[in-house]
Amino acid sequence: MTTTTSNDYKLTLKQPKPYQVIQRYGYDPMKSYANHPGGPQSGHATVIISGNISCSLEMAQLEARTVLMQDAYGEAVDWMKMEVEWRTSTFQTMLKVPAGGWYRLELRLTDKSGDIMIESFVEPIGVGEVFVIAGQSYAENCNDEYLQIQDPEGRVSSYDSIAGDWRVAHDPQPGVRIRDIHDTRLKGTIWPAAMNHLLPLLRVPIGMVNVAVSSTASRQWMPGERLYHQLLHAGKSVGDFRVLLWQQGESDVIEATPTDVYISRLIAIKTELERQWEHSFLWMPAKSTLHPEVYSKPLEERWIREAIHELWDTVGFAPGPDTDILGGVGIHRAVTANSQHFTLLGQQQAGMLWCISIWNMLQRI
Repeated sequence: MTTTTSNDYKLTLKQPKPYQVIQRYGYDPMKSYANHPGGPQSGHATVIISGNISCSLEMAQLEARTVLMQDAYGEAVDWMKMEVEWRTSTFQTMLKVPAGGWYRLELRLTDKSGDIMIESFVEPIGVGEVFVIAGQSYAENCNDEYLQIQDPEGRVSSYDSIAGDWRVAHDPQPGVRIRDIHDTRLKGTIWPAAMNHLLPLLRVPIGMVNVAVSSTASRQWMPGERLYHQLLHAGKSVGDFRVLLWQQGESDVIEATPTDVYISRLIAIKTELERQWEHSFLWMPAKSTLHPEVYSKPLEERWIREAIHELWDTVGFAPGPDTDILGGVGIHRAVTANSQHFTLLGQQQAGMLWCISIWNMLQRI
């Protein structure tokens, strides 16, 4: 929340927030190449701008623009007079912004003579791709190494759905299980590696919200369960997003969940989320059944792999990566008692596999 005070006026900008990424629309992979006439068509978003202002608004005009920040992707929007919904001291408006960022969003309120009454801004914000992440430990802060976002401008950000803030997506990721960022149990994830590969290809900022929880089976994400409500809340909080990235399956191997039961659960979860979110979304499950230092259950692993493979061909779902190919114990998978998840190499290669899957998905939309 940004507050600016000038003379007798006070402007508080509540939305968007610093480091927020807004999901783009209108991206067409057939028109996004470098030599497309008129330039690559990367899409756009309608950015909701809201806040409070402490002055009489009867004769006031709100204007907004975006300014490209250092090494930004995209195209700036010059000053626009905004159509505003005023409710006493509260306002809301919308600005169409081309895909890209980081941007600095600037606001100014002028009187009937055009004189500036007050100005405010928020930075950085971006228009790009937003992903919701769910599943269990391989998706959470349980892998060997803390990974960093390598982009100097930090154009990959994470949303904390409980605190309601965005930040650069360095590990550990904000989540729902461990709240203290200094907790020694927190480890790294595969997501900075995935997004470090993806960002230079997309050339738009990336936002993530991660609600994965270790040691959870698909039944615990069913409608009515606590994890379902956390996922529901995360999706509502972050707004529109492109796809749900699902890295889960090991607990269902342990529980010997049949193929048809696993399929029916994920379809039921998706159906109810779409009803409550009031929009459809794409779900990308990974083939994630291998946990070599915990069990060896080839038959049960096959059941879940078959379920995920069938989901890949189901309407509303798309193929995630097959991270089970990363099978080398001591190479891709850690052997220490307090880890048993991906090593640094495993994290990097799982991230690359996710990048490939996401990129392939975006070429088919």
